[in-house]
Amino acid sequence: MIRIYCIACMLFASLWAGILHDRTDLEGEDERGARISSHVTLVSDVAYGKHPKERFDVYAPQYTTPLASLPVIFMVHGGAWMIGDKTYQNVIENKVAYWVEQKGYLLVSINYPMLPTTPVSDQLKSVAKALGYFQANAEKYGGDKNKVVLMGHSAGAHLIAMLASSDALYKTYAITPPKAAVSLDSAVLDTPSLMSTKHLRLYDRAFGDNPAYWQALSPYHQLSTKRMPFAAVCSTKRDDSCPQAKAFLEKAASLGTVVALVEEPMSHKDINALLGKELIYTKRVDDFIATSLAR
Repeated sequence: MIRIYCIACMLFASLWAGILHDRTDLEGEDERGARISSHVTLVSDVAYGKHPKERFDVYAPQYTTPLASLPVIFMVHGGAWMIGDKTYQNVIENKVAYWVEQKGYLLVSINYPMLPTTPVSDQLKSVAKALGYFQANAEKYGGDKNKVVLMGHSAGAHLIAMLASSDALYKTYAITPPKAAVSLDSAVLDTPSLMSTKHLRLYDRAFGDNPAYWQALSPYHQLSTKRMPFAAVCSTKRDDSCPQAKAFLEKAASLGTVVALVEEPMSHKDINALLGKELIYTKRVDDFIATSLAR
């Protein structure tokens, strides 16, 4: 009886350890809503598709007019391809305060359908649809469709890296090539490499066990030509993020792409939450964005 009980304890401990590991990777998303200054104008829940999650918010400097032609940060939240929201504090609060209120950009924050009902391959199509729809209507909000910078955190960083690595979806969704991309702590830039080694179970939920699917959703494997400037921010506190970033940037640079590696001794959560607030880190990212927009 004692032996059976101990085996049950071991199984429970193993299960709980797995849950804790998954929760650690998901800590990048905070369910608190963002606090936005009264000097920022918000247009919320713009529908870019029929699914209830196919919505985006536009944050603009107060009194922005359709003639403004402002540069745009197109933000895709993370959450293991299954949770998260465009309004969360860690996703937008400090970014809006810095790039919208201080620098005079637009910031677009999107929602998209997620697991378990929407596979990652279809999530990518929704993100592409949102980008194309916004660009078609950018002037309405005072934005310039030719001055869009992609930005995403965690799962969102993987999705924007896919759009930055290949223009396969551009014609379908009428996408004007963005000026640059900023990946915030993605550990999935080479998907087959990640899936072929020890990894969190959340990646199994996202990518399954089909190597062909892994490759189809691998930014590293979609990358075959010179692309838009690409900055990869990675947490030195994680085992996989910086190695993945370095390998991806090395390949991109070999193809002629302008790249930047931003290594930060921050948690996965803080890489997202402190962008726009932590001055040295923010300046490194902002300098990359400004230089890319000037090209």
